[in-house]
Amino acid sequence: MRHWHPRHTLYTYRRVKKTGRINVSPPLVLTAGFAILSLIGMGLLLLPFSTHQGVSALAALFSAVSAVTITGLTTVDIGTIYTPVGQAILIGLVQIGGLGFVTLSVTAALALGKRISLQHQALAQEAFNQTSVSTVRQIAYAIIKITFVIEIIGIAVFTLWWWQNTPFLQALGQGIFHGISAFNNAGMSISTTQIIDYAGDPVIILGTTLLIILGGIGFSVIHDVRQKRNWRRLMPYTRIVILGTLALNIIGFCLIWLMERNNPATFAPLSIGDQALAAWLQTITTRTAGFNSVAISELNDSTTVLMMLFMFIGGGSLSLASGIKIGTFIVLMAAARAYIFQHTQPTLLNRAISEDTVQKSLALLLVTSLLIFFATLLMTLFESAPFISILFEVVSAISTTGLSRDLTPTLSPASQILVILLMFVGRLGPLALIYSLSAQRRGHIRYPETTFQVG
Repeated sequence: MRHWHPRHTLYTYRRVKKTGRINVSPPLVLTAGFAILSLIGMGLLLLPFSTHQGVSALAALFSAVSAVTITGLTTVDIGTIYTPVGQAILIGLVQIGGLGFVTLSVTAALALGKRISLQHQALAQEAFNQTSVSTVRQIAYAIIKITFVIEIIGIAVFTLWWWQNTPFLQALGQGIFHGISAFNNAGMSISTTQIIDYAGDPVIILGTTLLIILGGIGFSVIHDVRQKRNWRRLMPYTRIVILGTLALNIIGFCLIWLMERNNPATFAPLSIGDQALAAWLQTITTRTAGFNSVAISELNDSTTVLMMLFMFIGGGSLSLASGIKIGTFIVLMAAARAYIFQHTQPTLLNRAISEDTVQKSLALLLVTSLLIFFATLLMTLFESAPFISILFEVVSAISTTGLSRDLTPTLSPASQILVILLMFVGRLGPLALIYSLSAQRRGHIRYPETTFQVG
């Protein structure tokens, strides 16, 4: 065991004074950054000009954390409680939280001509799914460019469409908020009814889902497609994520439509075309975006369970979605297939999957599942709501989806604090876990194997 000695502190102080750098792990920096940003957001939302009637400190903190972690859950109605200034603060927090401190810090360091430490290079390469620092630089710059280009196009489309029936400034404000919220997979809306009123509007529904897909598929995938523009030349990861996204979207669309078509509280009153649009939005938004075209609390239990699975899976790595990620889910399925059919190793697209990747996926699955279990257990002690609503709330928070069965506004202070922690863990936890796994040291000692009964 390594004991503390005054010389260690003196050495650290001299090193910091000489180099100007503090050796702090990137996950700690990210956590501190998001926490500070959330506290700043809370302070701004508590100012008199941010609300029409004032909110509690806990409600302001809840809204700020939800925006920073691009979740979308709120205990108050954004459209009626917050003023245009307060709404601008929220969407600003969404934008900063969506881009992420990894991207912003890497881009800023490169722009200033500073060298990125080996520790930060390892994290950036792992997060960006790349093997060289030069590629990390390209993707860091590409993320900024892709984000603003897509958001500007989305904002322009929504503004022009809403301008037909509302004054231009109102349409512009609504377009900016909705466009940024959709692309960042935040699910926040300044409309009291979310986009239920636009359930039959193809421009709003298709525009929203396209932004959600682009934001949730992953920047490395978009960057690879922009560069290669040829299916065969794309990285195996890119092809797997695209195929997995298509499969999940098509399966979810068909199942949700099938299970809700006769539900008088959701799809039954709609025309066939509107049912298709509603089913498509609910499929896409469940992958951590948080918008809804029908009342979530009125969905059948079978649909609710399916949506929880989709929230749990989430989107692509290095995206604006959370969950365990599509890549993780596919790796786990490939590993299970390899074991069941007694293959020597799991493969995807004729490429072998490393043991480290499988272990990383298993660790992420186990940690996320345990967090959901214990959080659900705690919330059942705090709340008297139906179990399925509590479980849905927990999965939605930790996957930063933002959907709710009307439970969020009625949560007790203890449950609100629990949800705040879940949103934080959902946004930062997987990245911290990946870093800890990628930074672990290989031991030189090997122990004899033993048989251990499982299954």
